[in-house]
Amino acid sequence: MDTLHTRRVFVGRGLTILSAAATLPAFLQRTAFAMNNPADQPLTQSRAGRGDDRVLVVVQLGGGNDGLSTVIPVDNDDYRRARPHLAITENLLPLGNSLALHPAMKGMKSLYDEGEMGVILGVGYPNPNRSHFRSTAIWETGEPAKIGKRGWLGRYFDAQCSGTDPIHPDAGISIGSLSPVALAGSKFQPVSFQTPEQFQWLPGRGGDKTHQQLRDVYRSINGIGPHDTPCPVCANQELDFLQRTALDAEISGRDIRDAVEKAQNHVSYPASQLAKSLSLVAKMIASNLPTRVYYVSMGGFDTHAQQQKAHDTLMAEISDGLSAFMRDLKAQGLHQKTMVVTFSEFGRRVAENASLGTDHGTAAPMFIFGGGIKSGLIGTQPSLAKENLQMGDLKFSTDFRSVYASILSKWLQADSQKILGHGFKTLDLIKA
Repeated sequence: MDTLHTRRVFVGRGLTILSAAATLPAFLQRTAFAMNNPADQPLTQSRAGRGDDRVLVVVQLGGGNDGLSTVIPVDNDDYRRARPHLAITENLLPLGNSLALHPAMKGMKSLYDEGEMGVILGVGYPNPNRSHFRSTAIWETGEPAKIGKRGWLGRYFDAQCSGTDPIHPDAGISIGSLSPVALAGSKFQPVSFQTPEQFQWLPGRGGDKTHQQLRDVYRSINGIGPHDTPCPVCANQELDFLQRTALDAEISGRDIRDAVEKAQNHVSYPASQLAKSLSLVAKMIASNLPTRVYYVSMGGFDTHAQQQKAHDTLMAEISDGLSAFMRDLKAQGLHQKTMVVTFSEFGRRVAENASLGTDHGTAAPMFIFGGGIKSGLIGTQPSLAKENLQMGDLKFSTDFRSVYASILSKWLQADSQKILGHGFKTLDLIKA
């Protein structure tokens, strides 16, 4: 059969691969799943969507961030009564409208004052779910009423596919060990890795015979080694596309590693994991990769007990990391093309608990950043008065799907109604 191709042909015809993994069987399983175009049709688009160079960076705050200890009601008796130990009343960073940022968020306050940060108030959804797993899935899919299988951004990428012409796999990149559902589509699967060095064949440690054999197989199917080395799988017609898939992963990983190695951050970053991930994203944006969406995550927000010290540290980490990231982008002239949005699966209950922590709640603020966003307070802060609470929780005032619709239609220039399945009201988030 005439289906085998040379490395030069593969490079010329493009990439159609998800990512590499640590062992050959898992690698082949995931790359085969991602190979939505076995015929390897040419890739004609340089970027997903409209062809412009706008970038979206999504930052997930895993665990349920306490919105009332992040954007704090100032001089509010209901707040102080509900939280006699956890209420934060000193050294607040004022935002206006009787709201203030946590004292540790000086970096974000500077961005706010410079007109490059917006605070979307009271974000949630009807009939809220307080399960970490279920509520995270709701936010990632944008489908509260059913168990969704595709993410809201995965459906965005799916919508950009034209016939058999696939979206470049690097159009969506997640920094982390797991690929988020938010980026998963039926036609599109993202690239996921923790560091660029891991985005390659990693057979594991040790010199045992199995590892040696796996390494030899991988090198053979990718043509790494002597030209006369036989390929152990290429004689099998059904496995031919696996050779091409593995080859694409090798090339894709090399492209990303090369891009990151050549780029430089223009500011110093803090020593947190979030900051490390964001510094990597800044390098990839500066390298002009064909990436439309980057996704990073930060955990630790499930503060059921002894919340204050832990949450103070989290607020400093997110503020310092995001402010360094935005300063870096601005120094490189990239902040106008980049929008950052944060989310958490839910907020916390209004009242503190007996363990000096807070339990799973509902509505909470989201943050947006960038040179092209409209800054300031967006929406309405929910009331803390007892008669206005719902089972002890805040009533949401902004549907999170309105935020998604605004990002999709006004930033990514996509058909948000088609992607979300409903015409949600859009918010005034983007400068004209």
